[in-house]
Amino acid sequence: MSASSRKFLRAIAASGIALAALTAVPAQATDGYFLNGVGAKAKGMGGVAIGLPQDALSVATNPAAATTMDKRVDFGVEIFVPDRGTEISGNGAGLNGSYSGNGSNPFVLPEFGYVRKVADNVALGLTINGNGGMNTDYETNPFASFGASGPAGVDLKQVFIAPTVAVEFAEGHSVGLSPIILVQGFRAEGIQPFTAASAAPANFTNQGTDWAFGGGFRVGYLGELAPGVNIGAFYQSRIWADEFDKYAGLFAQGGGFDVPESYGVGIGLEPVEGVKLGVDVKRIEYSEVQSVGNPLAPLFSGVPFGFEGGPGFGWRDVTVFKVGGSVDVSENLTLRAGYGRSDNPVPQSETFLNILAPGVVQDHFTLGATLGIGGGKELTVFGMRAPRNTVEGSGSIPLNYGGGEADVFLAETSFGMSFGWDF
Repeated sequence: MSASSRKFLRAIAASGIALAALTAVPAQATDGYFLNGVGAKAKGMGGVAIGLPQDALSVATNPAAATTMDKRVDFGVEIFVPDRGTEISGNGAGLNGSYSGNGSNPFVLPEFGYVRKVADNVALGLTINGNGGMNTDYETNPFASFGASGPAGVDLKQVFIAPTVAVEFAEGHSVGLSPIILVQGFRAEGIQPFTAASAAPANFTNQGTDWAFGGGFRVGYLGELAPGVNIGAFYQSRIWADEFDKYAGLFAQGGGFDVPESYGVGIGLEPVEGVKLGVDVKRIEYSEVQSVGNPLAPLFSGVPFGFEGGPGFGWRDVTVFKVGGSVDVSENLTLRAGYGRSDNPVPQSETFLNILAPGVVQDHFTLGATLGIGGGKELTVFGMRAPRNTVEGSGSIPLNYGGGEADVFLAETSFGMSFGWDF
């Protein structure tokens, strides 16, 4: 076995350790339930990465980025603190009140990336990172007046393992392919009163964490149009997943919870030496997955939770815009800033079920910096603030459940660091 092969296998082993850490903790995200960026450098620039690769974890956004690095590894960790909850008013069944979903905080989110060129125009890579998730933990149960007991909430976490191959097919132009292995876990609790509306009441709530696996792919292109001008594009397929059997009575299609497809384009610019700018546009097709995109309305047309075409969270597709920039202050110090704007996926008419999943933040402000520490090694730090966004319900609580409105809100703060090594 060659030395390069042994090093690549060691990278796979290290990534397995990172996977174990990732799956041990719940996650939350910002572009709906997708993370707003992968890799500490991208996170410091509003999540920009499609046309502006900066580290090995850029490959998790655009696989073609692997050809821009000779040999690099990145380990990162993010501390994530969401602030989520609901306020219910005008309800005739006793639900009225303000409820905090912050019983669980904070969350620790590791990530790992490795890239190595194996020929002048061919590179291999491996990334392990959280795709996203959603967590609520209401210690005071909003549904207690319906007879619910204990805390209420959900916990969804999704991890992607993606080996990558990329080829520079012409000078400055590359394509890449990443098969994606999905590992995801889900838990729901405290929603017992709704089991009467389920096709499988015994598999609806308080069943502990269920795990499911799946697969799909991501393809990407990265090209240099002119010196200092790059464009990139990616397409990520729907990630087909096993059903959550323990929650076959909650999610449509007997526990189905695929990851929706996404795609995007980006541009990276270096107008002067040491200054980089990037813009990304991304689309996430949440509505194509029944358990996420179906509205609550089918329930009142005789289709229970868990059935084909059954009720879901009613999420809309979203478009995400990201812009960021960096400045090399010195040979060893780079400063970054960025901004991201995501559509809100939750309609005003669907806030009742989204008490459990209020993924409604829209604006994301970020800062970051990288310090070179010699020998090709560097430390990168970043911070993100997503101000509170509230979606006020409109016709949101059905008369069957006492009517009135549920307003849901979410704000997020995160910070983190990574170690990178070009070797």
